[in-house]
Amino acid sequence: MERIPDGPEIFAPQRPAWVSTATQPADPAQANDYDSFAEAYSAETENNLINAYLARPAIMALAGDVARRRILDAGCGSGPLSAALRDRGAVVTGIDASIGMLELARRRLGDDADLRVADVSDPLPFADGAFDDVVASLVLHYLEDWGPTLAEMRRVLRPGGRLIASVQHPFVDYVIQDPRPNYFATTSYTDEWTFNGQPFPMTFWRRPLHAMTGAFTAAGFRLAVINEPQIDPAARELFPDDFDDGVNKLSFLCFVVEVPPSAAGSES
Repeated sequence: MERIPDGPEIFAPQRPAWVSTATQPADPAQANDYDSFAEAYSAETENNLINAYLARPAIMALAGDVARRRILDAGCGSGPLSAALRDRGAVVTGIDASIGMLELARRRLGDDADLRVADVSDPLPFADGAFDDVVASLVLHYLEDWGPTLAEMRRVLRPGGRLIASVQHPFVDYVIQDPRPNYFATTSYTDEWTFNGQPFPMTFWRRPLHAMTGAFTAAGFRLAVINEPQIDPAARELFPDDFDDGVNKLSFLCFVVEVPPSAAGSES
């Protein structure tokens, strides 16, 4: 019987050139410091394959018709997703913990854009039910504990509102590590991002799929969609070599979870 090969050569996506496996543990005080490379990161991800033709289109496809919907872009970075949502008619508020990234978002979106410095690990500076949707693109995998963050996101959503989130795929994060961690545990790992010859440590938290879905339901959400997005076919002509290499590989995992409608709303 022919043996079917296994391992990272099948499932691990091609990493961008600026991402490598860190050789030493990161100092927590220095990790994930977006202010230190905001300009370089924004330029690198503006039109690249992974962000512009996979991560952002996946969120936009799941969001669907957003005209006149009040949307919180949680972890908005330099604002490309906020801009795309606004172009579709949404009323967008963006938050990010990085002042440097928000400065870039302000340049993109204009002085009248509703942009605020806020960390998704902290209580959100908004009233209950302030939004129809929250989008969190590639944000939750920075957190060891999703509980408080999801509770706050649920609080600021109206009944029937949606959280649309993407994270690094838990199986990909499992197979790319050497040695491989306990799949069923919540564990951290560190990558090294390099811009202009300078390395920046980035620490992420991976957890099994059931821990993700369990965190959503524990926060009071109802699971609507689990999606494993593929690269936008429009990228084939722009990135012919990378497209063919990556189109059939796992990369991200997306969720749409909903706040149950109120009893009154469900009866009307």
